[in-house]
Amino acid sequence: MKVTRPMLALSGAALVLALAGCGSGSGSDTDTKAVPSAATGSLEHLAAEVKCKPNMQTDADEIRQAICQNTDGKFILATFATDRGQREWINGAKDYGGHYLVGRKWVAVGETSTMTALRKTLGGDIEEGADHSAHQGSH
Repeated sequence: MKVTRPMLALSGAALVLALAGCGSGSGSDTDTKAVPSAATGSLEHLAAEVKCKPNMQTDADEIRQAICQNTDGKFILATFATDRGQREWINGAKDYGGHYLVGRKWVAVGETSTMTALRKTLGGDIEEGADHSAHQGSH
């Protein structure tokens, strides 16, 4: 089966919802002291940097995606073949909420506290997805 961009965005969005729920916290990106330059490397290299053993979910030419867990929490780690593919994935996934730690050709997705902790090792920028907190009472 050929993996297409819409399928990748949908699977990424489903994982975001599973990890983060419908709500979006009010995390702050103001804790920028001691943030290293954004890490680079393979999914396995990035996972080793944050001391997690990746549970591979997608292993395709365009994207490699795994579920990771370490002492900071549970998160998704994805690497991309191109910057454009990464941005398209993020733009599609952000519609589903969540918190994203973004480096060059990689993304980590999870709770704000987990992304803040990972940022101290991996660097990168924290981005937030759509806020669905208004929908919490209507499930």
